[in-house]
Formats: sequence, structure tokens, C-alpha cells
Amino acid sequence: MQEELLSSKVDEFEEAMKDMYLIFKVDDQFYGIEIKYVIEIIGLLPITYVPNQEEYVKGIINLRGKIIPVIDARMRLSKPQKEYNERTCVIVTSIDDFLAGIIVDHVSEVAVINKDQISSLPQTYEKINERFFRGVASLNERLILILDCETFVKPDRINL
Repeated sequence: MQEELLSSKVDEFEEAMKDMYLIFKVDDQFYGIEIKYVIEIIGLLPITYVPNQEEYVKGIINLRGKIIPVIDARMRLSKPQKEYNERTCVIVTSIDDFLAGIIVDHVSEVAVINKDQISSLPQTYEKINERFFRGVASLNERLILILDCETFVKPDRINL
């Protein structure tokens, strides 16, 4: 009986989170990732450089005893580098038990974005679309690029 109740509550929770996205900013652009991948948002911790990584893999951090890789969203998105500041933060994500941090300029909000609000990117951006993006949504007169968290976070090569 308790297992059925727990299973029902988990299903309700997953349903409620289905259309929720964490909105963050890199440069002058807003991006969104499904909230189901987000474990927590933390301030920037000391990063230990690990050689022979992709350029956007900044290194590793010690998060309460767990060693996780961190990637710089700016570099992953081919944006110009910028010095980190007090608003810079790390979005800790979990994908199939793979923990990774995403360094972003700042987190804006959690928003509900229904599937019918997400459009495909124009064909001009098809290659980019296939790689990182699920589409684009309009939210409060802002365009939000919806990232495919799995392809964005899981680097092509991490040699840790």
C-alpha cells in the first residue's frame, strides 16, 4: 500500500515538473533546460584544471565530497570569454547518474513552458539545432533557446 502511494506521489511530482525549465543567461541570450536535470544551483567553487580536456571543460570541483566536471556554457556555445563575477554560478545537473556542472552568467527563473510553446529553429540553424537545441520558446517577449541538456552537458570527451 505504501509503495503504491509513494509511486503515485512520484508520478504526480514528475507530471508537475514536466513543463518546467530553469532559465539562465549567457551573454545577452536566455537559455532553458528541463528542471528534471537540475540538482542544485551553487556559487562558483575553486576549479581544479585537468589537462587534455576539451577547451570548454574547465576542470573539476569538489561538491561535498563528490568530484564533478564543470563546463563553461560560454565556451560550449562559442561565445567570447568573460571574467567570472559575483553573479556567475554553477548549475549542477544529473543525466543518467552522470553529474556535471554548467557555469553560466546567472540564473534568471524557473518557468513553465508547454511543448506547444516550443518551435523549431529556422533551417539556417539546423546543424546547431541537431547538436544542442530542442527549439526556441517565446516567454514574456523574450526568446528562450531550449537546450538538449543531454547533448550539451555530456562532453564528446572527458578524460578524468
